Amino acid sequence: MIQLTPQSRIFLATNPVDFRKGLDGLGAVCRQVLGDNPLEGAVYVFRNRSGTALTLLLYDGQGYWLCMKRRSQGRLAW
Repeated sequence: MIQLTPQSRIFLATNPVDFRKGLDGLGAVCRQVLGDNPLEGAVYVFRNRSGTALTLLLYDGQGYWLCMKRRSQGRLAW
């Protein structure tokens, strides 16, 4: 279960990301583009180029969570 608290930090990527990157690739995006350490417990939200899917990346202290939501119809307004 993902637990969000009032102190949780949520980062929303403004540019689309290639979802083939996986855990390590998205973690590298967090480090290189945002200059942030993904091991600090923040939630990172990415979207694909077509705007049909979201991916959340977060570290809970024991391992990474990689959650994806794909829309069957329509696109995400970004």
